[in-house]
Amino acid sequence: MTDGTIDWPREIRTAFDRVAPRVRRTPVIAIDAGSFGTPGPVTLKLECLQHAGSFKPRGAFNRILSNVVPATGVIAASGGNHGLAVAFAARELGLPAEIFVPEIASPVKVAGLRALQATVHVTGAAYADALIACEARQRDSGALMVHAYDQLEVLAGQGTTGLEFEAQVPDLDTVLVAVGGGGFIGGIAAWFGGRVKVVGVEPETSCALHAALAAGEPVDVPVSGIAADSLGARRVGRTMFPIAQRFVDRVVRVADADIRAAQQALWRRLRIVAEPGGATALSALMAGAYQPASGERIGVLVCGANCAPESVT
Repeated sequence: MTDGTIDWPREIRTAFDRVAPRVRRTPVIAIDAGSFGTPGPVTLKLECLQHAGSFKPRGAFNRILSNVVPATGVIAASGGNHGLAVAFAARELGLPAEIFVPEIASPVKVAGLRALQATVHVTGAAYADALIACEARQRDSGALMVHAYDQLEVLAGQGTTGLEFEAQVPDLDTVLVAVGGGGFIGGIAAWFGGRVKVVGVEPETSCALHAALAAGEPVDVPVSGIAADSLGARRVGRTMFPIAQRFVDRVVRVADADIRAAQQALWRRLRIVAEPGGATALSALMAGAYQPASGERIGVLVCGANCAPESVT
């Protein structure tokens, strides 16, 4: 299977071999029917237990290890999680890192960036504003840009999550994935290539993929809500969009209250800390935004944990 001139499964297998020594093989947990108000059994993949607290190191390591990095190191714009991943990868590889985050970035994430010894710039109201500042700085410094979602190497790195999930649970019918800029769902959908149904889950207040699919191309959307620091891209990436058109079955939307309920349920029933973006995919099942067929085998990505623990209780 190819997308244009890109053989995505091959890119993802290569990425997996490249990053496997650097990332965790995150666990899966089988949840009984009814435990979260769901009609059947569900398997959670806990990317919230990945290094730096989200799936993002997969793409960051793949991008950095695929390139010659200049003495000025690496640079990225992020709502927080991608920046943490790039800073973590840079520290592990002995490289300097410069990270731009918007003012909505969680204090927990900003503190984490500084703890990883990155140079941090807090600028602009939203991710898109931080990206503009980051791109200007990159032109001056020559550092290697590690985009949060719109680079082939990043997308292939995130796709290793799908490869790994399929190896752990080979009989899935459907996988639910939270969507921001689309790198995560794009990589996972590129791996499955239609063999497994991939469903995107977006907050009602940050729904760039839903808007893009309706318009036939990536378009800008307003961004707000409790998950905006991780899922708050104004538009999806052009690299992932053709993949989404072919291999994302549908996109459903959830309210902030649904996301908060899923976040609290993960803590109260499993003692799993998930940030709002990390709990968004599960919220689609709990709130009924996605309703499985009888016997449908569902996988859910719990994709981030970078929040204050007291915020989930």
